[in-house]
Amino acid sequence: MLSSLMSDGGGARETHPHPSHHHPSPQNGLISSTIHARQLLISCAELVHCGDLPAADRAIAILSAAASPCGDSTERLIRQFCRALSVRVGRVSPSADSLGSLRSSYLSFNQISPFLRFSHLTPNQAILEAAIAERSDPSDPPFIRITETGSDLEVLRRTGHRLQNFAHSLGLGFQFHPLLLHPTSTSLNFTTSPFPLHPGETLVVNCVLFLHKLQKEGGSRDLQAFLRTIRAMNPSVVTVAEREASHNSPNFMQRFVEALDYYMAVFDSLEATLPPTSQERLEVEQVWLGQEIEDIVGGEGGGHERSERWENVLRDAGFSSLQLSTFAVSQARLLLRLHYPSEGYQVELVRDSLLLGWQNRHLFSVSSWR
Repeated sequence: MLSSLMSDGGGARETHPHPSHHHPSPQNGLISSTIHARQLLISCAELVHCGDLPAADRAIAILSAAASPCGDSTERLIRQFCRALSVRVGRVSPSADSLGSLRSSYLSFNQISPFLRFSHLTPNQAILEAAIAERSDPSDPPFIRITETGSDLEVLRRTGHRLQNFAHSLGLGFQFHPLLLHPTSTSLNFTTSPFPLHPGETLVVNCVLFLHKLQKEGGSRDLQAFLRTIRAMNPSVVTVAEREASHNSPNFMQRFVEALDYYMAVFDSLEATLPPTSQERLEVEQVWLGQEIEDIVGGEGGGHERSERWENVLRDAGFSSLQLSTFAVSQARLLLRLHYPSEGYQVELVRDSLLLGWQNRHLFSVSSWR
């Protein structure tokens, strides 16, 4: 278990412009609440923020050593945030997980948690409904043409092959077109549409966990250019799925506290969903979520914004929100009941965005636009 790390028996204060140099040190007793652990991490982050690197380095080492990688969700969370702080102060090198490890942890995350499934299933339902509404002759066999962007041509080809086989098993006509991007950019960088429409086709654009990448790597300019290009193509529907978090603040402490509260809810949800000995959960927390935390805390932000921000960005680009259907909302709730029986997961419709969260904390959002 994680020992209490407050010096002089005092509690950490969240807003301390000049943190005391009585940095965290071990004492007898146990952390009695998640709030206590949160305060300890914020105290460490304040030392980093104020430039007291020797004290920050010692505090991070103490906290990290006291938190077991196989402990409860709070201890595991502390280890990931301590590592991210260590990267920020140069105590350890940034993570260098192989592409294979990242893929494996992403697939595990998709299997053990509803968040990624929700982020794909709900937009797909909106896309299906738009396509059905515009079919000129429902008796004609459906034909699907997908253009997917990415920086790894081999990954795109494998994706296309899997989709081709799946479409064939359903008796669907199908074409897949890979659109290769530069490895260091998520910007499409085209002035004319690479998606010529065929007669009777319905054009849809599916942005699942994508817009934040444009904002992170290219700033608002790349994001606005992408949305203008998409708007000019006049799609029938644009679907957006993003994390419901503000991890893009230039202020380190604001970004740190927001990330801490966000991932505390994610780790709690995984602990409630899976058994204590789950190796898949450990892989997801240490590799996939650990990399996300490192980008936000050890780097300069993850580009994530709350749904209100994305709504404003899309409206400024000329899009209008579309209400998700009753069936799409019911389908999301059914996903939770069938596969994730824990009562902590909650689906809520706010304005025209559908939000999935844990214990009253919204974590992912989906919306539909035209």
